[in-house]
Amino acid sequence: MSQIAQLASYAGTPKGGITLVFTAEDVAVEDFCMNHCAVHGSDLNAGTTFIWVGNSESQCPGQCAWPFHQPLYGPQTPPMLPPNGDVGIDGIISNLASMLAGTVTDPFGNGYYQGNKQAAMEACTACPGVFGRGAFPGYAGEVLTDWTTGASYNANGANGRKYLMPAIFDPSTSTCSTLN
Repeated sequence: MSQIAQLASYAGTPKGGITLVFTAEDVAVEDFCMNHCAVHGSDLNAGTTFIWVGNSESQCPGQCAWPFHQPLYGPQTPPMLPPNGDVGIDGIISNLASMLAGTVTDPFGNGYYQGNKQAAMEACTACPGVFGRGAFPGYAGEVLTDWTTGASYNANGANGRKYLMPAIFDPSTSTCSTLN
């Protein structure tokens, strides 16, 4: 993991910028799959932040590409179809969205988080596996379905792209807020 932070520092990201680091399917990163699917970090001296996202299709898709892949544990409901037709990319996009929310709300580990600073719950980590209303462990919640492809989504992007974005904790209501 320290090599990821070091790699991000070589990018020359301007102050206030975010460096994105993605690893290929054959690159193993410490604690990937065991404790996290992605990480955000920072360099306080430089005023920069970075996000690392691992390849969630080739390594531990049941943990890091769920709900687009069968989970390793819990209810074995059928996986959702990925909105862009690629389990790995859609899993990566979902993990990236979580890290972007964490980076924006808690960029240097002193921003918005819940609980103990040593084991903080950030905006998206407080809502694991929640993508739509009524979500519970093993069920991502009520999301939209693209009737042409059968894919699940809750966000519309540019050029007709669809995405399944994780819920974010809303401190004003103390609930997980979803896009639909």
